[in-house]
Amino acid sequence: MAWGARWHSPPPYCGADMVIANRNIDNCVATAKEIEAETGRSAMPYGVHVGRWDQLDGLVDATYERFGKVDTLINNAGMSPLYDKLSNVTEKLFDAVVNLNLKGPFRLSALVGERMVAAGRGSIINVSSTGSLRPNGGIIPYAAAKAGLNAMTEGLAQAFGPTVRVNSLMAGPYLTDVSKSWDLAGNNFSHLHLKRAGDPREVVGAALFLASDASSFTTGSILRTDGGIP
Repeated sequence: MAWGARWHSPPPYCGADMVIANRNIDNCVATAKEIEAETGRSAMPYGVHVGRWDQLDGLVDATYERFGKVDTLINNAGMSPLYDKLSNVTEKLFDAVVNLNLKGPFRLSALVGERMVAAGRGSIINVSSTGSLRPNGGIIPYAAAKAGLNAMTEGLAQAFGPTVRVNSLMAGPYLTDVSKSWDLAGNNFSHLHLKRAGDPREVVGAALFLASDASSFTTGSILRTDGGIP
């Protein structure tokens, strides 16, 4: 069972019940209904701001009350607000970026990971970004938070091993809703080895690998799915 924003519905035989967690409960409800209709699995909507520490205990408690366990935790909440120059990055904006991209995943991993250890198994997937490896001036707070997420992945893998695996899924440019704010006309992604951005469905295989026993000897790793960054 996993929670997070939905990339693409996997085939029903993948067999996961889900918790759909987001700040907008209406979106959670709509997505949960769609998943249930397409897959026949259970999907629980839950309204939460992952960047707010005090809301996360309720999310975890509600999940375990409904399903009794969490097999896979996917930490994929994130944001990278635009700014015109660095001196205009306010402390509030900086803290919001770090809270959502780093602090929230730490707290969720701590709460769920300890229960996974007690249960004797589990997989945590932290969704990182190639910006953590190749930052630019327009994403510095975001890139720093994702770099912290990479480091946290290695530390959690040691802390929760040997029964719980923790890995980073490092995504490059995908044509999700976020890409609507990109200048696609001025960027043909020619710098990537595959010369294009990714379709969201193309991340599914990597996520299923890390979530399943197919990656039973993989932990503390960064799996890049980025079209080949230079």
